[in-house]
Amino acid sequence: MTEHDCGPAAQKLEEGRLLKELEAIHRTRHETLLHGSDDALVTHTKRMNELEHEYVRRHPQRAQTASRTRSGARARSTGD
Repeated sequence: MTEHDCGPAAQKLEEGRLLKELEAIHRTRHETLLHGSDDALVTHTKRMNELEHEYVRRHPQRAQTASRTRSGARARSTGD
């Protein structure tokens, strides 16, 4: 993505800016889904994916909550 399309490339963002961009895009997701044009939703999705992939690339060992994994979800549904 170019700067003109959706902002600066995620790879070029410093860590704090990347986190702020992720917070903003997640905050606006629901509204875009419900009320945005098809083009707006496609653009929003592409940008969100770019930012999320960059975050995961930078933080492959990020902390994961057990309840947010498949096994954790299964444990909740079976009452374990």
